[in-house]
Amino acid sequence: MTGIKATGEKKLMLFSGRAYPELAEEVAEALDIEPTPTSAYDFANGETFVRFNESVRGSDAFVLQSHTAPINQWIMEQLIMVDALKRASAKRITVVAPFFGYARQDKKHRGREPISARLMADLFKTAGAHRLMVVDLHTAQIQGFFDGPVDHLFALPILTGHLGAKLDTEQVTVVAPDAGRVRVAERWSDELGGCPMAIIHKRRDPEVANEVKVFDVVGEVAGRTCVVVDDMIDTGGTIVKAADALFEEGAERVVVAATHGVLSGPAVDRLKNSRISDVVLTNTLPIPDNKRFDKLTVLSIAPLLARAISEVFSDGSVTSLFGGHS
Repeated sequence: MTGIKATGEKKLMLFSGRAYPELAEEVAEALDIEPTPTSAYDFANGETFVRFNESVRGSDAFVLQSHTAPINQWIMEQLIMVDALKRASAKRITVVAPFFGYARQDKKHRGREPISARLMADLFKTAGAHRLMVVDLHTAQIQGFFDGPVDHLFALPILTGHLGAKLDTEQVTVVAPDAGRVRVAERWSDELGGCPMAIIHKRRDPEVANEVKVFDVVGEVAGRTCVVVDDMIDTGGTIVKAADALFEEGAERVVVAATHGVLSGPAVDRLKNSRISDVVLTNTLPIPDNKRFDKLTVLSIAPLLARAISEVFSDGSVTSLFGGHS
């Protein structure tokens, strides 16, 4: 992508928060640019200060920050960076959030609850963002929360490309871990040559509040390699129980693929000690060495982000990256 630093009077500038600078470096390398030098630090009381070390006037600015723990600190830092760019006369500001925080709070389940995903979108708009770029939102309707363009990128081609080359797709069944992931599983099935699908139906114990007790497998999995697909792995409890249910139904092998490796609390131990043979994630979130284990593969999302940034900068089509599907 050499030569996209400037087109006419346009100037592409990439800015990285402190949450995950390694990903920003990967994206910058793919774009053949350098991240803009930035001074950022915290005051004694925890307030964040940000200043860019060169002029951003008239630039097409891309602010990359993945919302990892401590998530509220890094969201606030990104908001402050956007505000600083707006006040320094950047021409267009795109928030690049490979993992978009609070996406699971996209609706009210009960009274007196917030819709925090909508609040997030409003905060970025108020700060001065013209556009959002995200990867595999928990639910697609979050795109409608932001009053402006939203580039919703999919890690599907990266994940299916890796597993399609590694597995015998004739023996694969794609498994949706719940009803909400059926559409995702359908896309996986299409990408892997039309392999069969199964769904795990979760039933709750009426005597135990907020706890899934029964996992029913709908579909034929006996003797098959089951690829369980999800948008994220957080504590790992649900995905491990789903794998156990598949083995009980005669699955020969279970592979798990997800875009976001949140890996909170006991997740790593649960996955390591489970019968799952392979866990495939992308690096939308940092996965430090102490959370890596033998059966884990981490694929880079940086080339996808770089291509999308290039398309936005050149006023091309981000949808074209996914064969017209959005």
